[in-house]
Parts: sequence; structure tokens; C-alpha cells
Amino acid sequence: MSTMVKITAAEVNKLRQATGAGMMDCKNALVEAEGDFDKAIEVLRKKGQKVAAKRADRESSEGAAIAKVNADNTAGVAIVLGCETDFVGKNENFLKLANEMAEIALNHDTKDEFLAADFGGMTVANKLIEQTGVIGEKLDINAFEKIEAPYVGAYVHINKIAALVGLSSKVDKADILSKDLAMQVASMGATTLSYKDFDPAFIASETEARIAVIEKDNIELGRLGKTLKNVPQYISMAQLTPDVLANAEETAKAELKAEGKPEQIWDRILPGKMERFISDNTTLDQEQCLLDQNFIKDEKLNVAKYVESYGNVEVTGFKRVTLG
Repeated sequence: MSTMVKITAAEVNKLRQATGAGMMDCKNALVEAEGDFDKAIEVLRKKGQKVAAKRADRESSEGAAIAKVNADNTAGVAIVLGCETDFVGKNENFLKLANEMAEIALNHDTKDEFLAADFGGMTVANKLIEQTGVIGEKLDINAFEKIEAPYVGAYVHINKIAALVGLSSKVDKADILSKDLAMQVASMGATTLSYKDFDPAFIASETEARIAVIEKDNIELGRLGKTLKNVPQYISMAQLTPDVLANAEETAKAELKAEGKPEQIWDRILPGKMERFISDNTTLDQEQCLLDQNFIKDEKLNVAKYVESYGNVEVTGFKRVTLG
């Protein structure tokens, strides 16, 4: 290494702009590379590899969740650029890097393709290593999700949660509908679109587990003399067969008769009772199925009814990424 090479401020600044590294790191790298710009980048990258190797076992559970949608709203991507601390995660340069990476991710279908993509003359994977050296914390792409649809919308919650929603057509005010739905996904964390997507074995095991939890809670509530929780027979619309619903209606009629309600007014009371029965026995759907959840902006509607209000459009899919 020669220390005789004169390094100008302009050269240091050029290297800083290209890598984001600190002034002294850039100057030292240029000195070590004897003024060769490309070699100086390699010096910084090797420093990044050393830092990355030392921090490989660290948790990159902080960072930034970013969503990007292309110009014609037909594709969207959501990524999480992870780092180790909240302090770095909120840094302006880190957020700029996360947004630049999301723009690149938008043009690729898989995480592997994205990591192999070009980022200013190096791969995204190498950029992560380089920036690990610059920042001094482990950086990683902790999540990558892509959606393509006739219309795609997105929502990001304070760079902690990012959500994408695909619609079957570009209806009037599709931007509002898709953003509201993405906000719903971000807020309520649905795992699937409809109860029709559930595996029967999952429903059976989940039913057993939920009933056991409620029955255990009721033992304690009973001991304290408090009102017991309702123990549902079912937890999903998938279990409410025509026979189950018919039996529930007969039970409701028997209750009305026992209460001495005149038969001519049953038709006015029964719909509410059946609605309550369905609500009490579809708790899994309400928690995990986007279309069956109560709409966060109007609790009187479920999401499916809200979507219907926009006309001939359906939700084709959704994705959600989050820190940690």
C-alpha cells in the first residue's frame, strides 16, 4: 500500500455517494487502493464481509417494511430490509436504501432473483454486505412478497407493516378500495382470503383447541362467580352445513315458543337469532379470513360486503410483511 497517492476531496465524495460509507472510511479505502475507484469499492466490500461474518448470528429484527406498486398498478412488492436496532431502522439513509431496494424488487418475481439483481454495479446481496460494513449492523432482506393483478394497491404503517392487495378489475375508485383493504390486512393480520381456503383438519384441531381454552377460562370465571363465556360448537362457516343451520333454526323457534312469543312475529326475530348463531360460531373466520372480518372503518359491515359496494370486483389475493 502506498501512502504517497494524493486523494482529493472530490474523489472521497464520489466514493461516499456510491457507497454511503463515512468520509474517513472512503479516504482510507482510496489510500489503500492507491486512488483506484473500483478497487476502493472492493476494499469497502471486504470490510463489509468481515463485519457481516462477525455479526452473522445477530438478530436483524428491526428495520423497515416497504411497499411499492408499479406505474399502472398491475404489480406490487413488499419487502422488509432488516437491521439490528430501531435507531438504524429510522435513519434517513437506511430508509432511502430500503426504498431503492424495493424499486428494484418490483422488477423481480422471487427473493433469489431480487438478491441477484444489479444495484449500482453490484448485486443486491453484495450491496447488503457492503452496507453492513458501512452501518456496522447486520442487514438482511427478511421478507419479500409480490402480487400481480388487474389492479394492485398498497398500504404501509409507519414502516413497520406493509400490505398489498390485488383486485380482479380496475373499478371506479379502485385506489380507495385497494388502500382500505391493504389497511385492513395490515391492521387485522388475516392469513387467508376465505373460510373456503381452510383445510378441514386445521379447522378440526383449531375447534378442539379453542373450546378447551374457553372451558378452562370458564372454570376460573365460575370460581369467581363471573359470567361464563359462550362455548361455541363450531368456529368456521365451513362447519355450518345446511343441516346444522336448519337445526339451529329449529332450536331458535323452540326458544321463541318457550318465551311465549306469538308465532306471527317469529319471522321478524329469527333472522337476528340466526345472524347471532353464525357470528358466535365463526370466530376463526372473523379472525383469519379477510372477507369475513369486520371492516375496520365500519364495524356494521364485513369486508366482503364492503367490496360488494364497489360493484363487479373481487379480491384476488393479498400479502403482508412485518418486522420481527
